[in-house]
Parts: sequence; C-alpha cells; structure tokens
Amino acid sequence: MAHLSFPFESVPSAAVRRRLSSTVDSKRPNPMWAAVAGAVINNNSQYEIAVSVHDSVYSTDFTSLVIPYNPNNPDKNAKEIEQYVLQTLRKFSVEHLCKFLGAGVTLGLLKESPNVCTRLWMDMDIVPYVFNIKPFHTDSLTRPNVKHRISSTTGSYVPSGAETPTVYVDSEHLRAMSGLQAGVSTRLPIPRTLDEQADSAARKCLMHFGPGNNPRLSIGPRNQVMVDAGGKVHLLDDIDEYKKTVGPRTWSAVIKLADELREKKVKIGFFSSTPQGGGMRHALIRFLNALDVDAAWYVPNPSPSVFRTTKNNHNILQGVAAPDLRLTQEAKDNFDAWILKNGLRWTAEGGPLAEGGVDVAFIDDPQMPGLIPLIKKVRPELPIIYRSHIEIRSDLVHKPGSPQEEVWKYLWNNIQLADLFISHPVSKFVPSDVPTEKLALLGAATDWLDGLNKELDPWDTQFYMGEFRNLCAKEKMTELRWPERDYFVQVARFDPAKGIPDVIDSYCKFRKMLSAKAPELSEDEHPQLLLCGHGAVDDPDASIIYDQVMQQISSAPYNTYASDIIVMRLPPSDQLLNALMANSRVALQLSTREGFEVKVSEALHAGRPVVACRTGGIPLQIEDGKSGFLVTPGDNAAVAGHLFDLYTDEELYRRMSAYAKSHVSDEVSTVGNAAAWLYLAVMYHRGEKLKPNGAWLNDMLRAECGEEYVAGEPRLPRGGLQMQG
Repeated sequence: MAHLSFPFESVPSAAVRRRLSSTVDSKRPNPMWAAVAGAVINNNSQYEIAVSVHDSVYSTDFTSLVIPYNPNNPDKNAKEIEQYVLQTLRKFSVEHLCKFLGAGVTLGLLKESPNVCTRLWMDMDIVPYVFNIKPFHTDSLTRPNVKHRISSTTGSYVPSGAETPTVYVDSEHLRAMSGLQAGVSTRLPIPRTLDEQADSAARKCLMHFGPGNNPRLSIGPRNQVMVDAGGKVHLLDDIDEYKKTVGPRTWSAVIKLADELREKKVKIGFFSSTPQGGGMRHALIRFLNALDVDAAWYVPNPSPSVFRTTKNNHNILQGVAAPDLRLTQEAKDNFDAWILKNGLRWTAEGGPLAEGGVDVAFIDDPQMPGLIPLIKKVRPELPIIYRSHIEIRSDLVHKPGSPQEEVWKYLWNNIQLADLFISHPVSKFVPSDVPTEKLALLGAATDWLDGLNKELDPWDTQFYMGEFRNLCAKEKMTELRWPERDYFVQVARFDPAKGIPDVIDSYCKFRKMLSAKAPELSEDEHPQLLLCGHGAVDDPDASIIYDQVMQQISSAPYNTYASDIIVMRLPPSDQLLNALMANSRVALQLSTREGFEVKVSEALHAGRPVVACRTGGIPLQIEDGKSGFLVTPGDNAAVAGHLFDLYTDEELYRRMSAYAKSHVSDEVSTVGNAAAWLYLAVMYHRGEKLKPNGAWLNDMLRAECGEEYVAGEPRLPRGGLQMQG
C-alpha cells in the first residue's frame, strides 16, 4: 500500500479570525478534538503519522506525514514524532482559532514516543486518551455474530480494542478485485489504515467528554473511582515532571518508600464520601500509579438525604450552624444504614475490605467513620487510619448538651477504633478525647501539575477567560473586564464559613479608600471583585449562600459597587479556576472558620499575594508581610488597607509576588503529601504500631528515610500549636 503525505485541506475564514481576535468580542476559540496514529513503514526506514481533527460531530480535517525512522535511535525517533504532533496541532489551532480539548493517541504511537502525552498536557493543555487501535478491523467480543444491531452489553468491560477478535475474510472474495494469486492463505485480516485508526481514536476520545466539554468522571465496580478514566488518560507519563516540583530530599524519601511498597506488593485503599469537590485524591492516585504503587480509591453510592446530614454535621462541628440545628435519631439511623449498605459491598468476597483486599485502609472525614467498626469485625488485624480534614470546635464538643457534643459523641464512637488519627496542623482542631499518642499532623495538598495549578499557555488562558465571559453572559452576570481592568479574587465554595460577606465589605471599603487617596484614577482603573468556586456533590448549602451573597450586593451600601462585583458558581473545570487565579491581581481568603485551605498555597504558587484571616491553617502558609498579609477575622478596614497598598505600590506587589511563588513548602504538593501516605503504609505493613504523640508526619517520614530537613528548605511552621483545647 502506498504511503502518501496529506496536508490539512480546510481553510480558515479571514472574517472569523478578525471577529474572534477582537478583545472587545466575547467569543473564544472554538473547542475541537484531535487524534494521532502512527506506524513504522518501508522496512523500518520511515514512520508515518496521521492526525485527525474532529469538532464533536464531524471529522473536519486530516493530515499525514512520513518522517525518517532509525530503529537504532529510539530517542531521536520519539523526539521527532513528539515535535511533529505538537507543531501540527498548534499550527492548526492558531490558523483556525480553535482550542483542542482532548486528543486520542494510539498505543502504537505512544510506544514510539513515550512522552508525547505528557507534552500534549503540559504544553498545550490537551487531555490525551490512549487507545489500543489495532491495525486490522476487529469484531465484537461479546456478540460476534450480531451484525445489524448493537448489544447493550457490548464493550461493558472490554478494554478499547485490547482483546477484540480480528475480522478475517476469505481470500477468494478478494481475488477478482485485488489480483491475489492462488496459494495465498484462505483467510486474511482486513487492514485498518492510519487515517482510519486516527479517526477511530478521535471518536473514542469524544465519548469521554460530557456536559460543558469536561472529561467524564468514571466510577467502576464496587464504586472504585476510575482515576483518569481507568488509565486511559495519560497526563503525566514522564515521572521527571513530578521530580521537578519538589526538593531532592523529598523526592529521595518518596522513592525509598515506594520501592519498599512495590517490592512487598502492599495494597493501599482510600475511602471517602465523594469523588468530586475539595480534598479529592485524583492527583494522589495518579502519582501513585506513576510510581507503580498498588493504590485504589472507593466512594459510596451518593445519597442526597445523607449528604444533607453530613453537611449539617460539618457546620455544627465548625460552629457555623443555626443554634437549633440538631443531629436527630432519624438522621443517625439513615446515616448508619447508608454506610452499612455500602460497607457490606466492600467487605463481601472479592471486595477491597475483604480477606485478600487492601493491606492498609485510609478513612476520610465525618462521612465515613461508620466503616471502621465494620472493618474491625471482618478484618480485626487491618490497620485503619482516620483522616480528619475539617475543624472540630474542641471548645464546644465538650460543652454538655451542645449540638457539637452530640455530633462528636456519635462520630467518636466509631473513630476511636482507628489505629491513628490524622488532623490538620491547626490549634484546637482535635477534641481531648483523642489520645495524644494516636495523633499525627498533616496539612492538605494540591497538585502543581494538574489543571488547577499548571502554567497555562497564553492561547489556553485566552480560551478559558473567554469561556468565563460566556458563562457570565449566560447567567446575566456582570462582565469581568479583564485584561482591560485588574481584579481581586476569592476562590471558595459558597459556604457560611468562607467569609464572603466580609470580602464584599472589605472591597467596598477599599474602593472608597482608592477614590479618596488616588483621585487621579478613573472608575475604569479601579479593580473589580470576583467571587467564584465550584462545589462538591455533598454540599447542599451552596445555593442558599449564593442567594444571600446576591442579596447583600444589591443592598446599601454595597449596591454602589454592584456593577463591579462578579459572583459565579462555576462548572467543574480546573483550568477555568486556574486561569481566573493566575490572572488576578490579589487573592483573598477571609474565612471565619477554616481547616487548612490549600487554596492559599495555590494562590501563592501562582505568584499572587494573599490577604487572609488568621483562621485554621491559613497562617501556616502565609508569611505575614512577605508573601501576603494576615488579619483578624472581621477586621475589614485592615483588609482594605492591604488591598490599597498592593494595588498602588508596584514595588511592594512585585516583591511579594516573587517571594510567594518561591516559598511554598513541598508538604502541600502531591509528591510531599504522597510521602506521608507511603510512609504510613510502609510502617503499618512492617507491623509497627506508631505513636506520633502529635508529631508531623513529614518530620517522621523524613527521619525514617534519613532525609531530614536542612536549613533553608521551605516547610510549614512547626511551633506554637495547641492541638487540643
């Protein structure tokens, strides 16, 4: 078969380019999808690459190229394939003013260019899906004899193209058309050309995108969270990308711990209430998979009535619920039945908590403690570590008859059976019931390489900021006039503890101060305010708080600045939040009650100075006067003053921005956080009974690995904590 090169044929519209390139127009580049396939040809002397472009409905264009190939120089081959793929997609996107959101990559091409997916993700913000597209046509594995209808079960548990049988055709059928001579095998496979392979990969890729063009969340058997579509998504095949995000001592500790777990075939299980929202483990599981550590993550079937109860419990423990809100016996019974039903699925034969399942179990937050007594009955020897993410008002949980005491007693009855209690490193976060010898400290974490934090190309930034403008227009919300105007931002859930009324009040005070002290600035030179975030599936408070915020803005005296305040509940797009944070002038976090709130570190990592309240774990992350400013909750005049200084003093702003970006601890990164879980799995699998006595897990693991902290290495402050109160 001849191998020809084909250029793209579609011609971009000059009129559309003029319209979309206008900064006044609210349009943004059109979303598109692509796929790439490749094969060695001509006696291992050349490599053919095919690229297919899809608009979600039709295959709109195609190109192919043949490049030199040297079987004795795989590194050179890999780099040339990678460069061609990226250059081709980048050139097409610029010429056609489109943004590629996803790309199918055939397994054959990935084997020749192992880092092409990493580069698609890091350099072009394209989510790469890998499919094993065979070079021959295949048939259905489950119903190979059904030719004219699609079985409802076809492909349910069949990896894409991995095990499906090849279709063969009798050679006699081809003789008249192809000139096959007698003696040729009686059955021949039907070849699938590279352009067909690329088109197939593009269509398969599209199936994994849902509403809002976001990658679909996958939940597998027994409610295992199928991180990265069960391994089809290859964001970071190059583990060196992770290595670059932390210091050498952190990385060395991680590798030592992972090597032991891999050698001993230790299985780790995480159990939390929801696969969406804050504190999720997608990045952690992705990194552990890259290390080839056996880890899995499970969630229960969602129940709106139970989530209402758990959210009430959350608010009660933080002290932000209505005084008359109580945990009723009916709610307890419903909660217990729900966790038992889900737990029995996991303890049944073949489940992650049954014999032969995980070797260590990590239980997350107040939604899941009901699992602990069930596990102890089924597998009494299994180590169980309980992770507490939220603030527990230790000053209220021991007040007789209080709602906090009632909720805490109910939860502690189960939590006390765990082998270890891990808390955020925040004063008075742990009730005195928790034995100090069982208490260990660990901050929250975020991922520097995921869509929420990685550095976006200007082209991709323009796409997401345009996407945000479209969302505002759809909701009839005030327009964010970036880049013409700066803006301050608070990214947070619409939650009663996030201090959103204080943010609005502080902004209005700042605007009055700016008008008085800098009268030379016009209203259009004043920054806007953006309040945004997306929620979790177990957070029913968001709509209530959102409505309260809108009522505040429309009332005096805040309505004076209502036209410059944007309030948006966003779809679950990490890159959208990334772009909004990275392009802001200053970030705010005025929470009245808080856990660790890793959004602070995310803002600092983006080089945004942060003005925040001295609540929860926030003071651990901000160096007051260096990377941001800390204020007392409710001191909105001080917030306004700091905003004024950061907006009008350019030298101060640049100094703080540079310091913030370079002084974030490894502990809040995926790699640094993974080290703690790896350490716990190693120690408990060795049979050691840890007694941390309130120590930081990062200190313990670094000492165990012989990689103690050295002078000048950024880390969260260790002193001044009184965990129990």
